Amino acid sequence: MAESSHDKALPMTGRHPRAPYPAGGTAVNTGHGHGWQLLYLAAGASSIVFVLLLITALVLDFMAPPPVHGGAATLEFIAANKQVYVAEQVLWILPNILPVLVFAALFVALSAGQKSLPLIALVFGALPWALLLAVPVSSRGSLNLVYLSDRFTAAGSDEERRAYATAAEAIIAENNTPAIVGALSSLGILLMGLAMLRGSTGLFPRYLGWLGAGTGALGVVSEVLRHAAPGFYWGYGILLWVWFIATGTALIRLSRVPT
Repeated sequence: MAESSHDKALPMTGRHPRAPYPAGGTAVNTGHGHGWQLLYLAAGASSIVFVLLLITALVLDFMAPPPVHGGAATLEFIAANKQVYVAEQVLWILPNILPVLVFAALFVALSAGQKSLPLIALVFGALPWALLLAVPVSSRGSLNLVYLSDRFTAAGSDEERRAYATAAEAIIAENNTPAIVGALSSLGILLMGLAMLRGSTGLFPRYLGWLGAGTGALGVVSEVLRHAAPGFYWGYGILLWVWFIATGTALIRLSRVPT
């Protein structure tokens, strides 16, 4: 069978004429193919939902702020506001799994052009959030205090109540101790921002890399000086939420890029 003129015009490269190689003769792997769209969409939505859940927890905290000192006072507060307190603690703790998915998606996207820096950023950025799920405190309380509050209320003597109040003081002290995992997660954001700035695939906007680098750098300082300079910590907290919203938006847009 004779070949058509269209077939004769095609080079024997096995590639479709609508998908040529870029100038230079090498293929560019953008990292958003091979079924990663669902990951980017889920991670992008998780990033935004993460911020919304924390804002909800903050609203509950303003409505009924729990004591940060005094074991007996804290247990009495929980007994009088158990439903709000439990909801707040769940909203502080449970969403910590969502940033793990966000960092995993960022690693997959950035690893197309580089390997080492995104992997290091993934370890430092995702692992601390996962470890926070195993820590019984949220920096604004603990679900363990709910049990102590029930026992404190049911105690039949002052000696028993003092014992439960002392146990509560230990948990409160852990709440007020700067956690190294916070500084590590900030370092992960810093490294991920640097990976975006070094990347050449153009998957993420340039400003997001600078935002991540600035947020991470401020976060490391703020976590270390959390109680010495709380103003830095509040500024970092707002900037952190901005970074998660911007990252989530970028990942959702990336999920719509055709393979």
